[in-house]
Amino acid sequence: MIYTFQAADWDEYRMDYHDPFREIEPPGAEISTVDAALKALNQAGVIPHTAYDQEKFLAHRAAVRDNFEIPWTAITPRMQRLLYAIGAILQPANLMAAGVFCGNTFISCAGAAVGPGACYAARTLVGVEIRPDVAARAERNVRRIDPTGTARIVAADAVDVARDFAEPLHLLYLDADGTGRRGKGVYLDIVEACEDRLPPGAVVLAHNSVNCAGQLADYLAHVRDPAHFRASVNVIFDPEGLEVSAR
Repeated sequence: MIYTFQAADWDEYRMDYHDPFREIEPPGAEISTVDAALKALNQAGVIPHTAYDQEKFLAHRAAVRDNFEIPWTAITPRMQRLLYAIGAILQPANLMAAGVFCGNTFISCAGAAVGPGACYAARTLVGVEIRPDVAARAERNVRRIDPTGTARIVAADAVDVARDFAEPLHLLYLDADGTGRRGKGVYLDIVEACEDRLPPGAVVLAHNSVNCAGQLADYLAHVRDPAHFRASVNVIFDPEGLEVSAR
């Protein structure tokens, strides 16, 4: 089934990409919007419940703010909270994030398993960034809040990593860019490379479902096809958007 969750102010909610932790709205408004999105995901059958530890999330947010080098990011405070909450609710044993840049998106998804926001223990948490120098910065960032090494960054092509992922993949986050005109269309290549290892209940998160919808047309058609995914929700509460699809 195909669903849409759309906040009334999604097109007015704006952040400074170079100041990602500046408060845009009162905390209660942020929580209310994210809670409404989680309720929509639960009602669609994508997530089993909507409960996550608010204090652990705030500890995670503070650790990232204080320790990460973030040149810029399009991950809004609402999106950061949603990604953390989905990770905390699903508690994936194995997680892969594709196109992680400085590691902010990756740790938003993985932060429920490592660092001060941890609420469960994971097996494999891997972020993939194709540019070696950028991947090295992301790895430095992650190491500052996860000394265990459970969460790690690799410099590689996400399609290759997805194809070679040997275990079931319970949560997949997509924010990569393909070469040339492929752009965000590479999301479909990544999903197809590992689709046989996405078990029932696995969730795929695709950033930029709104502002890059044109490039994602084939991907969105794929995840909204019940032959591939049982439910898909387009969460629109900021100008970027997030497609959340469940096997």
